[in-house]
Amino acid sequence: MMRISIKVKLSLLLTVLIVAAVAILARLVLQGIDASQRAETERELARQSEIAGLRVRQAYMLGDRKDDDEFLRLRGQGLAMEISRQSGLPVVIYDRAGEPVGNSLQQLEALDIRDTLDYALSGRTAYQVSGASLVYMAPLAGSAGQVGVVQFYYSLQTQQAFHASIKRLFLTTGAAVAGAGLLIGYLYLHRFSGAIYRLRDLVGAIRRGDYPHAAARVRGDELGELEAGIYYMSDAIRSNIDGLQAERHKLTLAVTKLQALEQRQKQFIGSISHEFKTPLTSIRAYGDLLEMYADDPELVAEAQVNISREAQRLQEMVDKVLRLSALEKYEFESEAGPVAVDELLGELCGRLRGKAARFGISLESRLESAAVWGDRELLSSIFMNVLDNAIKYNVRGGEVCVTCAQEDGRVRVAIADTGLGIPAEERARIFEPFYTVSKDRARRTGGSGLGLALVREMTDKQGGEIAVEAACGARGGTRFILTFPGHSSERSTD
Repeated sequence: MMRISIKVKLSLLLTVLIVAAVAILARLVLQGIDASQRAETERELARQSEIAGLRVRQAYMLGDRKDDDEFLRLRGQGLAMEISRQSGLPVVIYDRAGEPVGNSLQQLEALDIRDTLDYALSGRTAYQVSGASLVYMAPLAGSAGQVGVVQFYYSLQTQQAFHASIKRLFLTTGAAVAGAGLLIGYLYLHRFSGAIYRLRDLVGAIRRGDYPHAAARVRGDELGELEAGIYYMSDAIRSNIDGLQAERHKLTLAVTKLQALEQRQKQFIGSISHEFKTPLTSIRAYGDLLEMYADDPELVAEAQVNISREAQRLQEMVDKVLRLSALEKYEFESEAGPVAVDELLGELCGRLRGKAARFGISLESRLESAAVWGDRELLSSIFMNVLDNAIKYNVRGGEVCVTCAQEDGRVRVAIADTGLGIPAEERARIFEPFYTVSKDRARRTGGSGLGLALVREMTDKQGGEIAVEAACGARGGTRFILTFPGHSSERSTD
């Protein structure tokens, strides 16, 4: 099926309306001209017939009074010629029998006028149109009533020529107006249809999933209001879809996080069950030995020491598990404030030097002035756990070096030891709960694999980061690097 654009349809409709209007106007004007010409002709011929009747009566009254029929036979030709000269029209006079008794023109157009003549002989005016000629007949009165009929020939050529010229004028004007209307209408409707095409393109873009922004200018009519409404609808749909996509993204992240948490929970339960099983087994074994050898003082003393140590280890694991669980599930309630990191690290190093000395380890610090905005107790727990690991997992005669500096708005704390180090492939996992590089070493040092997991959670809560790398130097070892936003780049203290 052939597709015709709306501007062509509207242009054709406008042209048809213009042509129809011109045709109706032409018809009304031409009908008015015809009616006016007909009325003017009738008035003129009626006037001429009245003059002819007066002339016939005058001739009858002034001449010898004879019979009406004889009078017309004798004077008919002369009266016809006289009336013709006065009126300027061909004249024929008929007697009461319908026979011509006077004729101003010897050669007349052969017309079938019998019916019209009979109508005029009955005492009424009548006329007949044939081509470009009009035959007008009126009764003539004598002494005793109607004596005959006077007939005028009237040419309609002038009127018909005028009618034809007016008709041609309307045809020419109508064609010109129709052409101009088609051209102007097409140009205007081209601009008008451009707005409709924009609306079509807007709807198509929305259907394809593209949501255009509102244009700087729109039309000031109903189409402009419709265009503005479509733009508003587009913005609303885009906003809603963006919101739905954002919510979908959040839901996806939530589901992913829940799945990860579920997996971590399963691993956590399995790990904690395994970690709790070892000290509980040791305690139960010593309990069984005490029942069997209660009278052995050395066994009792050894059992008391080991049971106390394993119970303390269980207590520490329970405390760390509870704290780690609180950090993962709830927002950690802290009392933030400005903390001088160099002073805090100096205090912690002083408290741990005694423990380091028992292991034959030297603890050195190079601390520059640095401050962060955070919770002092939480920062103390972070640094204490890392320092304690640096001592526990070191070698006798080793060293622990603590440095602190503030650079580019961030505080950088590095804690390096000279222990056996952590293999590169294990560094990404040491922050997982219950993960230890060496299980045997963890048993000897009392490590549960929860300390670094707790450190990472607490560091995240403080807006910091923690990383691990191999220590530089001939003796090797491990270095933990903790960075926190400096006090100057955070909130003020008011």
